[in-house]
Amino acid sequence: MKAFVITAVAASALMLAGQAGAADAKAAEALAQKSGCLACHSVNNKVVGPSYKDVAAKYKGDKSAEAKLIEKVKKGGSGVWGPIPMPPNSPHVKDQDIKTIVQWILTVK
Repeated sequence: MKAFVITAVAASALMLAGQAGAADAKAAEALAQKSGCLACHSVNNKVVGPSYKDVAAKYKGDKSAEAKLIEKVKKGGSGVWGPIPMPPNSPHVKDQDIKTIVQWILTVK
């Protein structure tokens, strides 16, 4: 009986964690939309800039990816994904919002 209760509690916790993760992802995607990111990017397809799926794949396993991408989003840049420059997004997007968006991008599959 004790094993059953532990299993049931663990399963419930995993389901809730999955729901929270999905809600967080939806909130981060909405934040990206509000911040203007989705004017040039999409989750699955290249638009002007790379898809978030491609960005996540490129930086998979790179422990410094979050810091690199936060800096790139803030300052802008070009040459990594082609000749079209990405304009700087600071100061019109708050630092915490940029961090939230980048963390989400790195989880896209």
